[in-house]
Amino acid sequence: MSFLFRFASLLGVWLAGMLSCVTLASCGADQGRNGADSTATAVDQPPRVDSTYLINTFRAEPAFKPQLLPARRFYRERQFRLGWFKNHQPVPQAQTLQNIVLKARDEGLDPKDYQVKDFKTLFAELEKARDDSTRRNALERKIDVALTGTYLKWASDYYRGVANPRDSKNTAWQVKPNKIKLHKALLTFLGERKSRYNYYEFAPLHPEYDQLRKALAAYRAQEQAGGWPLLPTNLKLRPGQTSAAVPALRQRLLGGAGSPGSPPPSAPAATPVSLRGGPGQGAAPPAVGEVYDPELVSAVKAFQRDAGLRPDGVVSGETLRQLNVPIGARIDQIILNMERWRWLPKRFELNYLLVNIPEYTLHVVENGKEAFNMPVIVGKALHETPVFSDEMEYVVLAPYWNVPFSIIENELKDRLIANPHYLDRLDMEVVKGYGKKAVVVDPASIDWAGITPENFKYTVRRRPGPNNDLGDIKFIFPNSNDIYLHDTPHRQLFSQSQRSFSHGCVRVQNPLKLATYLLRDKPEWDQQTILDTIATRREKYIPLKPKLPVYLVYFTAWADADGHPHFRDDIYGHDKNLAQELFD
Repeated sequence: MSFLFRFASLLGVWLAGMLSCVTLASCGADQGRNGADSTATAVDQPPRVDSTYLINTFRAEPAFKPQLLPARRFYRERQFRLGWFKNHQPVPQAQTLQNIVLKARDEGLDPKDYQVKDFKTLFAELEKARDDSTRRNALERKIDVALTGTYLKWASDYYRGVANPRDSKNTAWQVKPNKIKLHKALLTFLGERKSRYNYYEFAPLHPEYDQLRKALAAYRAQEQAGGWPLLPTNLKLRPGQTSAAVPALRQRLLGGAGSPGSPPPSAPAATPVSLRGGPGQGAAPPAVGEVYDPELVSAVKAFQRDAGLRPDGVVSGETLRQLNVPIGARIDQIILNMERWRWLPKRFELNYLLVNIPEYTLHVVENGKEAFNMPVIVGKALHETPVFSDEMEYVVLAPYWNVPFSIIENELKDRLIANPHYLDRLDMEVVKGYGKKAVVVDPASIDWAGITPENFKYTVRRRPGPNNDLGDIKFIFPNSNDIYLHDTPHRQLFSQSQRSFSHGCVRVQNPLKLATYLLRDKPEWDQQTILDTIATRREKYIPLKPKLPVYLVYFTAWADADGHPHFRDDIYGHDKNLAQELFD
């Protein structure tokens, strides 16, 4: 046993010596090739970001923590090499990012949200550490991760939105989301990947967003110059009349603080102008400039059109209220709607329909350009038209209208208990089953007194015809909200400027024009054939191939190509809710 023990010991010593010689030989070889020792060579190599360091850094910083996943994907794609340094020098994009952050206010964002790290101090420390490779490498890694966190925080807010449109605070917004991959955007920004989107220059994804940004800049300049004067709340001014308020109205719309880029007002802004008595016995003659002349009337009509009001030139009521909205409130409104553009898909299809609910307008887009638009009626406040996207699948001619159970319960039930055939007066019927399999049922066979949503296995529907609530045509994009576009027999409502009258569905002013357009690639369905089919009063489904994307959206502000803004009322309170999240 002692011999074996001594042999094992000698063998161990011999192996240790051999390993030592191999190691020394290797070190010697490195010294011969590089003319420096191994320690100097190791620290001169570009540093890397290991996963543990990245995770700990991001979790320790609340602003960066939500972006940990794209940060890990970014560094993993680079084999954990630094992204913001080359040959121990920062790439130009490092300064570009800092400059972009300084201009965050131009996007309706707060620069402080992205000034998480003091890069001026960090880069100054890096410059001092140039001769200390260990310290330099540590700082490069620290700065690199901080720049990545800053970019991802900024890009998430800029490209996807500060607020999450899918969280509990924004349940009204169900449009398909923007699926931007932030780590890919960062690679594009750093010039390491090509993309159809201009991530490398922080260009907005939608021209409509850029137009609102122009409006934001103009209104902020206007605010800096003094804003605009308030008009008397009891003002009622018709063309040709005189009033002491006319100079303020002129300043509001044609000059002074009333026009973006115009010189500042000569009098203090936001000061109500008092009314004088009109001409008459004992009244002073009107001062020069107090006549409500044709030039100012034209400006008022243009303002009314921009606000979605009837352009009658009369300054009172709703027109006066809109004129007196503070400029700060308009600035906030622009910012809220810029935010909504960040929520939308980064690219629309070439052809689609878009209903802007507060605008009461349907826009038909073909090959990326608006082909035409038409007024619509949307849901009243108690029956909001939901904000969502889907695909239109059918045009339905001479449709039935299925009566909601709530109407059966609240408006029809008592009458049907007394007389089940009361439905005939309403041109309605009861059926069991759906579509072509629906079978008409005698209403007298139903116990109307005992019906509930759970046990009512029938459908009450109004037959096709001139009194049908859906009119002659409906346009179906099957969805869980049971919302669709349709005609209406109550066409007089389209003359109203505020058109929130429906129970949620969208009524279109010219359904025949829309149907003819949607079926334009089906020669067998020209306008006359459509009219002939409607006249039969027999429901006809016509499938659309391909299906057509439909967007029901909520924008209370938008701008023309030159940044000229248009505003609408927050009819459902969505602006109010979003403002609490962004500004409070």
